[in-house]
Amino acid sequence: MSNEQAIPFAVRAIDHVVIRAVDAEAMVAFWRDVLGCPVERARPDLGLTHLRAGTAQVDVVDVAGTLGQAGAGAPTADGRNMDHVCLRIDPFDDDALTDHLGAHHLDIGEVSRRFGAEGEGPSLYLTGPEGLVVELKGPPDDA
Repeated sequence: MSNEQAIPFAVRAIDHVVIRAVDAEAMVAFWRDVLGCPVERARPDLGLTHLRAGTAQVDVVDVAGTLGQAGAGAPTADGRNMDHVCLRIDPFDDDALTDHLGAHHLDIGEVSRRFGAEGEGPSLYLTGPEGLVVELKGPPDDA
């Protein structure tokens, strides 16, 4: 696989992963009580709970909530419950990202401010092979 264009950013870390859950309370309890990830922020209006996992986050999305209904079907024995992975990148240059991702013919979303492991900041979603969803997240607004 050749790289004709320089990549205009570096991946610093995994910012967060998003888990879709039929029983969001049980899933949050598992991450909190079994794995020791404290709840950092709850957004019941969206059906979303952010849990701290070291420097990263695990986000639990209730499939019956606002965000959950916008995603794929509920996880089953034959289906997965991972929604997307978010990579923290630096720098976050809207134009360079759009040019780079467009050159690879990827389906990309609009840049928006979203909450991540380091706080509110710019991010965008892209869809890769086999429907893989990746979020690219820039530095927090207060950095």
